[in-house]
Amino acid sequence: MKSLNPLRLRQLHKALVPVMLVPLLLTIATGIGFQMAIVAGKGGEFSWLLELHRGKFGVINLEMFYPFLNGLGLLTMVITGFLMWWRSPSRSAR
Repeated sequence: MKSLNPLRLRQLHKALVPVMLVPLLLTIATGIGFQMAIVAGKGGEFSWLLELHRGKFGVINLEMFYPFLNGLGLLTMVITGFLMWWRSPSRSAR
């Protein structure tokens, strides 16, 4: 198996972070907000949060793709971040 080029790994991670920031923050905020509404007994009044959480943005409906792309992007960021950490000079010097 060919070793991953550290520069390409860093470029992939750097390019993906800004793209994934808004969807992940939106997913976190809507998930927490809807759960708080359920605990308060007002889940029905905040069903719009659940729609946003699932990827339905008004006339734009990404419910079939949004969770998959969100998860794939997050997984890629975790893997590239871990590999950069694992190969870092301070870690390999130990």
